[in-house]
Amino acid sequence: MRYAYAITGILLAGGTAATLVLQQPVGAQVAQNAPTSMPQASAPGSFADLAERLAPAVVNISTTQTIEVQRRNPFAGSPFDDFFRQFGGQRGQNDEPITREASSLGSGFIISADGYVVTNNHVISARGRNGRPGTEAVDTITVILSDRTEYEARIVGRDPSSDLAVLKIDGDNLPFVEFGDSDDLRVGDWVLAIGNPFGLGGTVTAGIVSAMQRTIGQGGAYDRYIQTDASINQGNSGGPMFDLQGNVVGINSAIFSPTGGNVGIGFAIPASEARSIVETLQRGERVQRGYLGVSIQPMNDAIAESLGLPANRGEIVARVEPGEAAERAGIRQGDVIVKVNNREVTPDETLSYIVANLPVGSRVPIELIRDGERMNVTATMGERPTDEELIRRAQEGQEEEEVLEEPTKEDPGSDESEATMEAIGIGFQTLTPQIARQVGVSSRVRGLVVNQVDPSSDAAQQGIRRGDIVLSINRTATLEPSDAVRVIQSAQRAGRGSVLLLRQRGNSTPLYVGVDFIE
Repeated sequence: MRYAYAITGILLAGGTAATLVLQQPVGAQVAQNAPTSMPQASAPGSFADLAERLAPAVVNISTTQTIEVQRRNPFAGSPFDDFFRQFGGQRGQNDEPITREASSLGSGFIISADGYVVTNNHVISARGRNGRPGTEAVDTITVILSDRTEYEARIVGRDPSSDLAVLKIDGDNLPFVEFGDSDDLRVGDWVLAIGNPFGLGGTVTAGIVSAMQRTIGQGGAYDRYIQTDASINQGNSGGPMFDLQGNVVGINSAIFSPTGGNVGIGFAIPASEARSIVETLQRGERVQRGYLGVSIQPMNDAIAESLGLPANRGEIVARVEPGEAAERAGIRQGDVIVKVNNREVTPDETLSYIVANLPVGSRVPIELIRDGERMNVTATMGERPTDEELIRRAQEGQEEEEVLEEPTKEDPGSDESEATMEAIGIGFQTLTPQIARQVGVSSRVRGLVVNQVDPSSDAAQQGIRRGDIVLSINRTATLEPSDAVRVIQSAQRAGRGSVLLLRQRGNSTPLYVGVDFIE
């Protein structure tokens, strides 16, 4: 009886405590881990039933490609060189390339009974000599089911930007799985990963969602991943991530690892991002993305301070592509875009991410800051070019850089150069046609050439070096060293702690750099 009474007493005490909490003043702060605010602890007793049901729809993907390797004479330069040439190959032929067949392994999953398979694009992309996936597909693709049945697969569609691909195998009544809604995931939810790590075959691992909307430095429209501590290794790429209802909520794609193995940080493409792309590829169509036609930079502390703006809002336009949507809308170099389609531009919601997910041809309101004033424009979205075309544009016209001669007192602008050295640690001289040829820039470029940099200055820390061209300071064109002195002194009088330089190196895209004054 005492035992029963004791339990009753505890329950009553708990009820009294709960009543007291409810009687606290409205808005009173309580500990985040207070008993009344903590959810009931729960965990699945086993993943066995779930894994058994899902594993048949997960496949191994084996690929082959023909590569060229350089044949080398192992005895070159030794006394056995002539012997090798006589019996190992003809003189002049020993360094000719020979072909080899290379293979690689990955994972995927079936999404229809008639054999459509989803995987990563990099799983079925041919490797270059550097070992990285290229733009071409591999020679052969074999899909292997959990019962070891093998199918030759063909590519239905691939999208390098999102790293997704859809394959087709000829089969009937195949086991398949469906996409779920990754937007319902919360940090801390259980997830399962099934795949083919290190070619070992079907392997099941479990973990939790470690983070959502994680950026991993890939940039672009799809640098938003689910982070998990479920073990993901080489060979897991393209395999599914499941929730506890058996829905595909992610596609395992990348790992963070100093060693090449699992360290508890893996990344999956969210199903909410992948579903529409997979459906488009499955129909044999090309994925279309919105395009504004600007090169942009994040707002770091130095750039933000030079403009008097917050560092975590907006992105600055480094270049406007001629004839594209941004130019037609009136957007200019140096504008800070803070809102697109009524969505704030932030480190988590980047301009590239927002724009690429807008329909081609849609009219979109854009809010920007120009010379400290907010403005609104409307842009009609263009279509984003292919990655290959964007790379070609970026590399077009780039030339080899050369080194400038050390400046002398007789150089034009030497007095002004000393003044700017004292202010920001950079010396300037006028950009002449001869110097333009030396530093590899077009003769049409107008600006100042950097002829010296104080190694202890913030400018040096920001990567400014001799031979760089400064096109403007604080968005004011600088054609003579006296222009630089005037703008810098104006910023000092205004109490600014830094200035904004538009720097060009060779014929590459100009970039904005915030440089602190020397104290």
